[in-house]
Amino acid sequence: MRISIACVGKIKEKFWRDAISEYEKRLGKYCRLDFLEVADEKTPDGAGEALEEQIKEKEARRLLEKIREDAFVCTLEIEGRRLSSEAFAGWMEGLTVRGTSHIVFVIGGSLGLHESVRRRSDMALSFSDMTFPHQLMRVILVEQIYRAFRIIQGAPYHK
Repeated sequence: MRISIACVGKIKEKFWRDAISEYEKRLGKYCRLDFLEVADEKTPDGAGEALEEQIKEKEARRLLEKIREDAFVCTLEIEGRRLSSEAFAGWMEGLTVRGTSHIVFVIGGSLGLHESVRRRSDMALSFSDMTFPHQLMRVILVEQIYRAFRIIQGAPYHK
């Protein structure tokens, strides 16, 4: 299985990169993981709604260019579906049983996701009502993907 994480912006801090790298290494025996990073747009202080919408649209175009037509797309959104770690593992396992070979998780920029990305989504997933820094969300996501594979394998990590 191939898992891609499409995201806006780059990871700047070494400690986030190190955490992600650790899970990438662990995930190597379960899937092929890659990151599809796109440039973020700078949002000036006091930007109005119209400018914010333009910024989200530019980021959306970049994201959508990176997503293959045959991929299953899961957007990370506060309003999305909530799953326990076990349910998330079951959902991932179900996708593979149904023949899905490529899942793309999408993490938007600081302003969130444009409606065009939401329309492309096959599922919206929420990790919390809280807002997390995008770098931290990447770490949480790769950890949960790793945890899901361990649950599917019946391994003790997830306890």
